[in-house]
Amino acid sequence: MKKAFLLLIALSLLSTFSCKKDKTDGEVKLQLFHYKQEIVNELKEITALFKEKYPNITIETETIPNDAQTVLKTKLQSGEAPEIMMLQSYTTVFDYAEAGYLLDLSKEAFMQRIVAGAKKSVTFKGSQYAVPMDMVGIGVIYNKDIFAKYNIAIPQTLDELKGVCDVLNKNGIIPFAVSISDNWPLGHFFSMAHTAFIGDKLDTWIKSMNDGVGSFKSEDMNRAFEVFDFYKNNAGPKAMETTYNNQYTNFASGKYAMMVQGLWAYGTGSKTVNPALKAGFFPFPFTNDPSQTKLYVDTDSTLAVSATASPEKIDAAKKFLDFLTGDEGVKLWVEKCKLIPTVKGANVDSLDEPYQDLMKYINEGKIMPWAFSIWPVTVFEQSKVAMQEYYSGQKNKDQVMEYLDNLWKISKGMK
Repeated sequence: MKKAFLLLIALSLLSTFSCKKDKTDGEVKLQLFHYKQEIVNELKEITALFKEKYPNITIETETIPNDAQTVLKTKLQSGEAPEIMMLQSYTTVFDYAEAGYLLDLSKEAFMQRIVAGAKKSVTFKGSQYAVPMDMVGIGVIYNKDIFAKYNIAIPQTLDELKGVCDVLNKNGIIPFAVSISDNWPLGHFFSMAHTAFIGDKLDTWIKSMNDGVGSFKSEDMNRAFEVFDFYKNNAGPKAMETTYNNQYTNFASGKYAMMVQGLWAYGTGSKTVNPALKAGFFPFPFTNDPSQTKLYVDTDSTLAVSATASPEKIDAAKKFLDFLTGDEGVKLWVEKCKLIPTVKGANVDSLDEPYQDLMKYINEGKIMPWAFSIWPVTVFEQSKVAMQEYYSGQKNKDQVMEYLDNLWKISKGMK
């Protein structure tokens, strides 16, 4: 009996050891779903460096640059959730958290490294469901050599910007590199203009829309469409055919003086097209009131973990997020991806001048929130299509605004 008892203990210990070994040393494969086409290679490099630290964890990346949230939603609804998923901040995170797709990360140590101001973009009912990864600005990226050659000052008002375009056109320089073939830059431009015109009434307007009494239609938005027309009229003859890749290539080549984009586009263009490019960054002035001229800045991408993943995969995903928000990961995020981390004390001194311009506006408080991240996801996604249809003549301004008004009501169950 004693020998049998000792044998059972030995077998039990061996079984326990085997289980622990499987969980510790067994191969774990994760899928990282993201939409940042400008850092495809960089993310692969980062995941490879992570694997050197954790040899048993392999992270495969999937990049969907257009309609990423639509594709992801389909995956989630069909039970094919990626273990790690990149989400747009605010509404997308909130909707997926409410649906039960996302793991609560509030108590994880790596969340304590995130600056307090960024956490609001991932906080739903008091808990954080994703890691805010970077702060990004959308505005006017400009060629400093062209501006210097023609003695052009940074415009503070819309009339000053029109004057800049007059000088450029007279000297044979196309003012704006614009992408209309790819519609997502138009969605950013539309939401940026709307936010600029609505100013400090944003929260009130959002509530009115959610209550079913608000509208995109206003005198301010009528003026915004006049700005959209001015923008297209200064975009050269082939803007309708221009893709995002063409847009940053045109700008970086020096044939165009400006482009309205996020700084991700500068990073891609300067690396792949013209490493010698000298560029700067300023807010698009939609009005003639300089106090309303602010950069469109907020938390951009976030990384969430699937709540339905296995315990082993959840543990591995948390290790990756811990790696990304640690010293080594933050350095890679800055130096490789050229993005401004949301981690406390992150050093961005190595970034080029446009990023330093962004930090200047942030430090001066001359920024406005990414309101499109607070809109219903469907409304923002379809604003891209609607603006493309506006530029192609399929919709007029009133039809665009009426269409988006109806979409908002449908998304809130009012229709």
